[in-house]
Amino acid sequence: MSSFTAIEVDKLPAPDIFEQRTFEAILTERLAEFRRLCPDYTALVESDPVMKLLQASAYRELVLREQFNQRARGLLLPYSNGADLDNLAVPFGVQRKLLKPADPKTNTPAEYENDAAFRRRIQLAPESLSVAGPEGAYIFHTLSAHSDVLDASVASPSPGKVVVTVLSRQGNGTPSAALLKTVESALLNDNVRPLTDYVTVAAATVKPFEIRARLVTFNGPDSALVLAEARRRVSLFLQQTQRLGRDVPLSALYSALHVDGVHRVQLQMPTADMPVDAQSAPYCTSVVIEHGGTDA
Repeated sequence: MSSFTAIEVDKLPAPDIFEQRTFEAILTERLAEFRRLCPDYTALVESDPVMKLLQASAYRELVLREQFNQRARGLLLPYSNGADLDNLAVPFGVQRKLLKPADPKTNTPAEYENDAAFRRRIQLAPESLSVAGPEGAYIFHTLSAHSDVLDASVASPSPGKVVVTVLSRQGNGTPSAALLKTVESALLNDNVRPLTDYVTVAAATVKPFEIRARLVTFNGPDSALVLAEARRRVSLFLQQTQRLGRDVPLSALYSALHVDGVHRVQLQMPTADMPVDAQSAPYCTSVVIEHGGTDA
């Protein structure tokens, strides 16, 4: 793993600014206030119009509080998405990368960097205030060099020598010579590279593997739906794992495969944990998930 570790914003606890209120708690407060203001009103039963008004106003308050929470989320990096995230990036001087331009001939919309990747670059943006001396700065400038750069890692095998490893988002992750040249040009810019650093840009080593599993399900649930959910969970795991230095532990695969409705996972491949260093990335070449029968 790289020695540079940014704060994992998705692991942070929810901030206190988010109000966690329930409809019942708000209604109880309104009932207490009504009884204080109108102590002589004793006909307050469930069918009373006053009760209906109090319930409606309590629900309205709950909705307004949740709208406030949503607006607050738009101002915080870990929770902001879409256009809110685009605006949050403005003070950092970072824009969402265009991965694929729109094609008016086929009516295909433009494809942009997703929120998770964009959020990571925003988080790294303060590192760019320095030249590319710090490890985080090299990573930021590499990720920003081209839309095809999926991940980057930095190592210094000896004083003054810096090796930047690039993982591509195209194909199996092996960067093309043109992409490496583009990254190298960006890092050798006089405004980026310290004068004392000798920078080399290298391609990531891709470590292929396969996933083959049989899922034994309980009687009752539709096995096709269970397998579809397992495939979805594995696909999500693979998206998160195709990064430099990300190991492929068997425990994570078992966790992804053991969805609701699964009694037992028979994992056939891989057969052992796959450790990955900071200059390498795992790449799954095929996923085969089959039904292994049912158990009571």
